[in-house]
Amino acid sequence: MITLDCRGLRCPIPVIRLAKAMPQAEIGEIVRVLADDPAAAGDIPAWCRMKGQEFVAADGHAYDVRKIT
Repeated sequence: MITLDCRGLRCPIPVIRLAKAMPQAEIGEIVRVLADDPAAAGDIPAWCRMKGQEFVAADGHAYDVRKIT
């Protein structure tokens, strides 16, 4: 699992950091984004839909994305 600590950062930085981390992830690996910006709740799932990745879950300020492509 790759964990990105984006707490305290505003949109669009959490999504930009997620996008930059995905090439390092293996297929099937989870990338967890820690983000306390309220916009992340909508931005991260939307990014997953646009990029063909799987939004797995959100738990408080943690968002899990599985690399599938």
